[in-house]
Parts: sequence; C-alpha cells; structure tokens
Amino acid sequence: MSAESDWSCDANDAVQITIVQPDQHKPKTVSSFHPQFTYPIFGDEERIFGYKGLIIRLRFAAHDLRPQIHISYDEKFQAVDDAEPVDLLKALKQFLPEEAFSTLPEFENSLQEEDCKDFVPPGKLVHSYATRGRHYEIWAASLADPKVQLLLNRIQIMVSFFIEGGVPLATDDPEWTLERWMIYFVYEKVEPPTPSASKYSIVGYATTYRWWMYQRDRSDKPTVKNNAFPASEIRPGELPSRLRIAQFLILPPHQGTGHGVHLYTTIHTACFEDPTIVELTVEDPNEAFDVLRDTADYHILRPIFLKHNLNINPDPFSDSAKKSRRVPTSVLLPTKLLNDIRTTNKIAPTQFAHILEMFLLGQINIKHRHKGGANMSRLFIKKHRADDPDDRRYYWWRMLTKQRLYKRARDTLIQLKLSERHHALEETVSCVEDGYEQLLGVFNDREERLKAQQEEADASSSREHRLKRKLTIDDDDEEEEEDEEATVSKRPKA
Repeated sequence: MSAESDWSCDANDAVQITIVQPDQHKPKTVSSFHPQFTYPIFGDEERIFGYKGLIIRLRFAAHDLRPQIHISYDEKFQAVDDAEPVDLLKALKQFLPEEAFSTLPEFENSLQEEDCKDFVPPGKLVHSYATRGRHYEIWAASLADPKVQLLLNRIQIMVSFFIEGGVPLATDDPEWTLERWMIYFVYEKVEPPTPSASKYSIVGYATTYRWWMYQRDRSDKPTVKNNAFPASEIRPGELPSRLRIAQFLILPPHQGTGHGVHLYTTIHTACFEDPTIVELTVEDPNEAFDVLRDTADYHILRPIFLKHNLNINPDPFSDSAKKSRRVPTSVLLPTKLLNDIRTTNKIAPTQFAHILEMFLLGQINIKHRHKGGANMSRLFIKKHRADDPDDRRYYWWRMLTKQRLYKRARDTLIQLKLSERHHALEETVSCVEDGYEQLLGVFNDREERLKAQQEEADASSSREHRLKRKLTIDDDDEEEEEDEEATVSKRPKA
C-alpha cells in the first residue's frame, strides 16, 4: 500500500449524518446514516486526503434542522510542497450555513432552549397519516416565508448527499421568484423525550415550482386593446402553469415505508385542486423516483380506468369493409375520453401513456402475455388475425407501445436500416413490458395483502359483534334471573 493511500479515505464513509433530539444529559440519536454522494463537496473520486481515522459528524436537530459539524481524526498529514491535507472547513462552508460551525456545547444548549417545545413546521398542515402505528404530518409553505428559507438553508446539503446532479436552491432571489416555489416538509409526530423538546422529527421534504404555460384562448378573436402600460402587477400564482417537482427526498431511515407515495400524492392533490395548475411534471427523475411516481399515479388512475371499462378493441377492422394497413389509434382506444381523463387529473402526457400502457397490459390474461408463456412466434405470424381476443389485444398493445416509442426516438431510429429499426423497437418494447410486469406484480401483491387485511379486520369485527351480542344476551338472562329472585323474595313466607 502506498504512503498516499494511507492518508486517503472514502468521503462517503467518513461523513456520518445523525438526526438528534435533546435528552436528559446529552443529545439522543434518532437515526444515523452515511451520504450516498459526496463528489460535489470532495471531488469526483469522493476521496479525502490528509487524515487518518477521519470522522466528519454532521448533526441535525430533528425538529428545526439546526446543523452542527464536528471533525475528529487520529493523525493529520504534514504538508510537503504541493501535497497538503484537504481543507475540510473550506469545503463544507460552501454547503452549510455559518451556524453549523458552532461548538458542540453551543449546539447542545440550543436543543434545550425553552421555545423548542413550541416548534411547529412553517406553513399549513396539508396531510396527516399513520403508518405502522406511527403518526406523520406533511406541511406546505411558500419559499417566500423566511422560516421556510431558514429550514431549507439548514437541510440543503442533503441535496448534494442524496440527489445525483441536484443543485441547492438559491433563497436570496427576489420575492416574486421565491413565490413560485412551494416547499413540503414531512415530519413524524413523536413523544417528546424531555419537557422542553419538540414533538416533531424530520422525515423528508420536497420542493416544487411553477413553470408558466402559454395557453391561447382560441374562442377569443384577436383584437387591439389599449391597455395601460405597464400593466398591473401579476403574481406567479395567478398565471396558468405547470407544477414541477424539483427535489424530492425521504431520509434513508424512513425509506421503503410509503412516505414517498404519501408526499407525491399530497403534491398531486394540491395540483389537482389548484385551477391555475395545468399539469404536474418532474425535473429529471431518477429510476427510483420513476417507480414511486408510477406507483402513485397507477393507484390514482386505475379506479378511473376500471370505471370506464377501458380496454383495447381487439377487432378494429370489424366495421370496416376495407382492411387498410393503417389503423387509427382512436379505433383501438377512446382517445377523446383518455385525453379528458389525463387533463382532468393533470398528469403529463408521457407519464399518462406509461400508466395507461401498464393498465392495458394488466387487462390481458397473463397466459396471453410474454410473461405467461405466450407463443411469440405464432403472434408475429398471425398478428391481428389471431383466434383469441386476448392474443389480438396483446398484438395491438405492442403496436401501440411501439408507436409511442417511435415518436419519442424518431430522430435516432430513422438513421437505422429498416430491419435494425424493427429489431431496436422489439427489444425496447420487451424491456418496457418487463418493467411493467414487475410493477404489476408489486401492485397485485399489495392489493391481495390489503384485501387479506380487510378480510381479517372484517372477521375480527364480526367476532367482536357476536361476542358482544352473546354478552348482551347473557346479561339479559342474568337480569331476568335477578328479577325472578326479587319476585320470589317479595312473596309472603309460608
């Protein structure tokens, strides 16, 4: 091992993040975890040179996210020529507020302040829910609120730690710009460990902003208007806009327990209820967020699709005398109805297409899909002339999916030979289908689990009802016996 590697360590391992609450003697650790990325702070290799036994402990108060950085190490490299240790404080000061560099006693004293118990997240409580016997709340507020700016400035280093390519927000922009942003905080309601402690503990947060969307009123004939100039002030919240999710983070200790779906659904509900919002979009989502988004949107749209009995028409040629090679999409699917559903629920077109494709695939009997062992060679030969309606639906499903994929990647595909183009589309459709099948499997398992839980709850309720009824009858019998005894006791003795 070289001398240089002796003095180099993995930055992701060296940084330890802890969420703490006050306790009787010293702060109590609620959760502890390491960052996923540190390259924005320590470079692409995510290595820190110049220390042995290095620990960078970053603490956050669970309620108001007040940070505190504490650095310790066993040995520090003595600079030789150009080789010198990384200036840790200089690197971290670009990502943390000045208060993070207070001493540990100052940080611990701040946790014991009397007003900590009165802390309430800024903004408005927009959703509350319970999971595994624990209670949670989601609060929403404008970034123009100074209290929100304070919390966001304290926690924004998490963007660099957990969102690849994420950029912290600038909170010193003009007010009209800040008004475009809405921040959502997820907190757990906990039992305060001390009388002066807060009952709130951070779980995660998300940021959204309004993106102005031009909408022309074609019913209004163009006319020359002599309006005053400059026009009266217009606030961003009054303009037709797309709502875009910019940052979305559930802290690692809370991941995998449904908080992300609750947070996304809360944002979608706010978008749905705001008449100035046209649709909800996401800025550069990663694969994990795509799964979360698909899960949430599927559960939003599936009941609507079922209500309208949506399915692919297996016989688009049945009413046509001439079997043209071109089949309009509107013959296979009710396109106007689908567009109405999409716009009403304010879901972006590509995302809506994903959910629709997944739903329609799930409506085809599993035996007639690739996953269930469908004869693909026969399908490619017979195509829309297959005997079984589900085989024909499956054929048209693949054609509809190819159509969407071709439109999305047309500029690339037209550069390929026709045979290569067909092969590329077939491979891509198969990959898309595999992804849908995995999600459908998760959804079906969840539905069966919920159904079993409901049946168990109903059975338990029925047992309790029968027991209560039996006890009531027994009590009535006892009362009747007591009445008889009372009657007998009142009779004159012989």
